[in-house]
Order: sequence, then structure tokens, then C-alpha cells
Amino acid sequence: MTDRTDYTLFEDAVRVLTGWTATSEAADDARRRTLDLLADGPVAMTRAHRAGHVTASALVVGDDGRVLLCLHGRLGRWMQLGGHCEEGDRSLAAAALREATEESGIEGLVLDPEPIDVDVHEVRCGAGDGSPAGPSVHYDVRFMLRAPTGAVERISEESADLAWFAPDDLPSPLASGTARQIAPALARQL
Repeated sequence: MTDRTDYTLFEDAVRVLTGWTATSEAADDARRRTLDLLADGPVAMTRAHRAGHVTASALVVGDDGRVLLCLHGRLGRWMQLGGHCEEGDRSLAAAALREATEESGIEGLVLDPEPIDVDVHEVRCGAGDGSPAGPSVHYDVRFMLRAPTGAVERISEESADLAWFAPDDLPSPLASGTARQIAPALARQL
């Protein structure tokens, strides 16, 4: 990432998380922890920050109230779509929209720009420089996206599967924090 892109994305992350009213106690704790991480500056938006970095993800909701989840190819758990911020992402919401579009193959997703959740979890990921994956922490800011009527998903190379689920019939194994974001997403969809 270029310094200017990092700085713009960094400023957006600080602004969004400072002004956001969390949807749960766990999300508020994660929001505060993410703001503490951002005290390290724009590098906290990049994989190079091995102590942890901010990521962006999205829960895609269909007009029938079902949610689109992916079976992550490497982790073997069902979760929302998303991942690392990249050069050119001007905001966390834009990063979440880009990731969800890439991973679902669905064009025309409609973004709700206010987060629905923040989750902090340990991961193994590369530093973005080709080095092997190592321990790190994702400070994941999660958004809700509405799928257009008749949307047809397409599995990306990052996923082993991709499917729609009713909120009361979620698959297993489910990644931690995935279920927590469904109620706030559905409340926004109405």
C-alpha cells in the first residue's frame, strides 16, 4: 500500500470506530481494542503489522432474509466474506464491499456503510511479502451488504463452498463471532 492510501484508510478506520455505537458488549470491547491497535498508526491497517491488523468483512443478506456464508478453504469453517485491506481501498466499507464482491462473484451488492460488528480473533496469515504464514490477530470490522434480487453466487478460489442459509439453520463448523452479526444485519435490512 502506498503511504497516502494507508493514511486515508487509517483515518477512515479511526473515524468509523470512534463514532460507532456497538451492537453488543463483545463488539464494543472489540471496538475499543481496535482503536488501541490503531494508536500504532497507519501500519496497523497492513499485514506487515505482525502484532495484528485491521481487516474488513461483510455479511451478505438476501431479500428473503437468508445469509451468504463461505466455507473458508484454509480454515475449514463457515463465515462471512472478507479479508485484508488492499491498496486502493479508500474506506473499511469499500474494502468489505470489494472483498465480498470478489469472493461471492455477485455484482451489484448494496453496502450499508455503518458496521454491524467488530471481532478480534487470532489467525495465521502471511505478512503480504511472500513469507510463510505466522501468528497474528485480525481486528475485523464487519458490514452488511444486500444482495440484489436473483443474485447468483460463484465460489472463489479462497472458498471450499459458498451457500445461503436461514439464520435459524446455520452450518457447522461456524467461525466464532459469525452468528453474533446476523441479528444486527437483519435489523438493518428491514
